[in-house]
Amino acid sequence: MSPSPRLVAISGPMAGGVFLIDEAEVCIGRAASNWLTIASPWVSRRHCLIRKEDGSFCIQDLESHNGIFVNDLPVQERHLAHGDQVRIGNSIFVFLVTEGEPAPPDNTVELTETDLETRTAVELRTTGDTLFLEPPATGALPARMLREVNALLKFSTKIHSIRGLEALERELLEMVAEIIPAERAAIFLLGEAPDQFSSIFGWDRRTGPLRAVQISRTIIRRVIDEGVAILSNNVAENQDFGAAESVIVSRINSVLAVPLVAFQKVCGVIYLDSSDAKARFDEGHLRLFTAIGSIAAVALENARRIDVLETENQRLQAEIDIEHDMIGESARMKSIYQFIGRVAATDATVLILGESGTGKELAARAIHRNSARAEKPFVAINCAALTETLLESEMFGHEKGSFTGAIAQKRGKIEIASGGTLFLDEVGEMPLTMQAKLLRVLQEREFERVGGTRTIPADIRLIAATNRDLEDAAKRGAFRQDLYYRLNVVSFPMPPLRERREDIPLLASYFIRKHSDKCKRQVVGLSSEARQILQNYEWPGNVRELENAIERAVVLGSSEQVLAEDLPEAMLDAPPGVPVLARYHDALNEAKKQLILNAYQEARGSYTEAARILGVHPNYLHRLVRNLELKSELKKLGAAL
Repeated sequence: MSPSPRLVAISGPMAGGVFLIDEAEVCIGRAASNWLTIASPWVSRRHCLIRKEDGSFCIQDLESHNGIFVNDLPVQERHLAHGDQVRIGNSIFVFLVTEGEPAPPDNTVELTETDLETRTAVELRTTGDTLFLEPPATGALPARMLREVNALLKFSTKIHSIRGLEALERELLEMVAEIIPAERAAIFLLGEAPDQFSSIFGWDRRTGPLRAVQISRTIIRRVIDEGVAILSNNVAENQDFGAAESVIVSRINSVLAVPLVAFQKVCGVIYLDSSDAKARFDEGHLRLFTAIGSIAAVALENARRIDVLETENQRLQAEIDIEHDMIGESARMKSIYQFIGRVAATDATVLILGESGTGKELAARAIHRNSARAEKPFVAINCAALTETLLESEMFGHEKGSFTGAIAQKRGKIEIASGGTLFLDEVGEMPLTMQAKLLRVLQEREFERVGGTRTIPADIRLIAATNRDLEDAAKRGAFRQDLYYRLNVVSFPMPPLRERREDIPLLASYFIRKHSDKCKRQVVGLSSEARQILQNYEWPGNVRELENAIERAVVLGSSEQVLAEDLPEAMLDAPPGVPVLARYHDALNEAKKQLILNAYQEARGSYTEAARILGVHPNYLHRLVRNLELKSELKKLGAAL
């Protein structure tokens, strides 16, 4: 026989208690007549009920003052699942329907060891002066072999103590140049596609790091495709490489290139060359360079992966700082959820409309999370926050040396979002020249980095948002009509907060919870006066303004509830549904000043007594005095008394 569903108290005055739900409907609250009585001022007399529906259990808020939370999200009504955490006032319960604790998510990371296998040809083949790697000859000079062994020991010891891909590449090439007579060197690391490089780092013996690296693609491709090391002197005379344009232009005489093999796969190439006819590479250099490549390959590949992971981690960390879940159970929000459910299943471009602070980015993230691209990146760009030059670089990326300050190649947000979703916030603020470039990406599904010539595919789903009337802007010529039609494939408006006032208590409760945890304060709900003020306010700043108001109240308040006097002055002064007028505001402030002066005089200079006479908290009275600039007048009045 399966155990009865139950609530297990893990926090609060009833911690440790287990309460079996053995009826079809049970009520929880402060009153003694409830199935479960919680003696707490933060719990309403009849706070919520749990009822059985078609074999499952549902929890419903009974218009309580402080609401109910399931898994830290405020709800009005919700079906409970095994392991759900339910917060009622200052008590937390776990809902269980089976024996044992809920199973933890399967997020174990398994590490495995992989042997490194270097693929090299042991057969000596001669094509002109081109040699492939062979075992070292028995007649090698002992002194040279000793130098090579010492160089390898120094190299293997140092290479694993360097952090960062570029620093590792620089150190590697500088150490190679100390033992092999090369004029130029470069490291090429392969990208996801076999014909793309994720990293190119060049070095010159005279000038140091190179902005541009000119090499023979023929040589590099042969090393990558065949996985063999190449040594060639008198390159210009070689029938395989001599016709290459880079060889002719650079007058290259000697070339040494070895594959970087990590985890049984060629992940890149290390390349050396020289135009000096006297500086010839030999088989000893080839053997030593191949050994260095074998040691360096795994370190370089790991450094590249760490760079990618750190970039991804920074992106994910930025996402964590933003609340992903929209809160609201009004009819307007339910229609938004239904719309998101329909549009998420497609790859159509979406335009989200709405005033500032209505949660357009949260809606975009919800579309991404429910789409087939959910496992790929969600990348956001605020078009209003960047200049045209920075916006172009941010979107498309740039090549190393493409402009002043471009010290390294940078991938753009379109490239980073490959396979996922690109979100363009405030797209109505995008300059016209950038609009033309964005239009080309949407039409051709490809782009080039700034300063680059290679075409990169743009596998993205585009979601844009704006608080402007783009249709009107397009008619006035302030926004490209062709781009507007491309963006407006599917569109929907996010409702302003004043059009979904029934969601205000839920949102306020959620923000109280969020910011009280952050400030380490016990704030558990709204007073009835504060709730009324929030419900009647017009909210020109929408949800963002509500969160700011709640955060301010939590920080400045002194009680365990958000009181009316903890809210911003503009909300206290604003009549319901009517914008604040300057003359009205001035007259109201004068009336406040007079009331405070009269109370202070009646209290004979006592702040505490004046606050009692006015019926406000002393902290609030101090704030009013400061905001109304009454300190000097009260000081004079106190002296006279």
